[in-house]
Amino acid sequence: MPWKPVSIMDSRREFVRLAQQDGVGVAELCRRFGISRQTGHSLLRRYREQGEAGLHDRSRRPHDSPRRCPAAMEAEIIALRQAHPAWGGRKLARRLHDLGLQDVPAPSTVTEVLRRHGLLDPAEAASHRPHQRFEHAAPNDLWQMDFKGHIPTDAGRCHPLTVLDDHSRYSLGVIACGAESLGVVQAQLSGLFRRYGLPRRILCDNGPPWGDPHGAGRAMRSHTAFEVWLMRLGIGTGHGRPRHPQTQGKEERFHRTLRVEVLQSRRFADLAACQRAFDAWRPIYNEQRPHEALGMEVPMTRYQASPVSFPEQLPEPLYHASDLVRRVGRDGYLRFKGWPLKLSQAFQGLDVAFRATSQDGVWQLFFSRFPLATLDLRDETPHLKTVRDVSVHLSNISPV
Repeated sequence: MPWKPVSIMDSRREFVRLAQQDGVGVAELCRRFGISRQTGHSLLRRYREQGEAGLHDRSRRPHDSPRRCPAAMEAEIIALRQAHPAWGGRKLARRLHDLGLQDVPAPSTVTEVLRRHGLLDPAEAASHRPHQRFEHAAPNDLWQMDFKGHIPTDAGRCHPLTVLDDHSRYSLGVIACGAESLGVVQAQLSGLFRRYGLPRRILCDNGPPWGDPHGAGRAMRSHTAFEVWLMRLGIGTGHGRPRHPQTQGKEERFHRTLRVEVLQSRRFADLAACQRAFDAWRPIYNEQRPHEALGMEVPMTRYQASPVSFPEQLPEPLYHASDLVRRVGRDGYLRFKGWPLKLSQAFQGLDVAFRATSQDGVWQLFFSRFPLATLDLRDETPHLKTVRDVSVHLSNISPV
């Protein structure tokens, strides 16, 4: 498809930056962005020769001379702080440096300027504490995803869907959704997969549509249609521990930043107005806002698109010739060695495979490359144990 008019400059900037990273060739990126290879190479050439001015976007150079007296520098600090009220001294100092200003003062001096002009809340500054950080080793090893609760609009509700790369903190999408349904999530994720490729795993919480919120209280936690869809794409799914939001700490922190820098004290007419605000802010977060967890670099410097492209047709699962393949019925049941076994209805109509283990009578159940459960046929009553370490006994089911 052609460039979207509302985000043409953002799309061009993102295209040239991703093209400069390793992992995905220019031709494949052109396909994902919906432009011809001639257009893509032309954009890259103009960018190399002229920088962002070659993309027909506003220059990022300061309007005034960067060689300023301290009073002028102080004015620059105040103006940047007013544009980004949630940024502290370290982010402002780094951004001024990135903008090309000379003799940018130390972050402590910038903080003092904010304090002198009444732009720093002492209570807020004192509340910040260092965090223990951990991250995956490479881009697209793990994406984190969540809805940020609904926000009211004049026309109803907006449910912002956010997707974040764990390694780089790169915001892959901030999407204004009208509902938190499976169909909405699949449609929006498919769009992100087409642009950025496929991750190895996705981390989300236990709520619908991606998790089974009642699984903890049942003998066997069911796989959801969302998880099965991702497995067919070759993507693993992880879930945060119930009532432990710190498992998705980066998403939680991102939501706080989104709330402070975009949503706070604003009123939106409808979903389109929300999306315009998200589209305007996401390039700032990815390409301008220094991130403390990245050594004050911006997320774009650490992100690159996945080399694994999104297949427009879901592939059928493949198994070894020695596997015993069974098809799951509409009720979620299948039969193996005369025993009826219950799986999630999300697998209905799909093939799963039993694979022998090194222990005689113990089988492992797979869907595609993903292990689902083990089945122990050595007991008088077969024992099925899922890979989520939740057991279900079939004591009330007779063999046929």
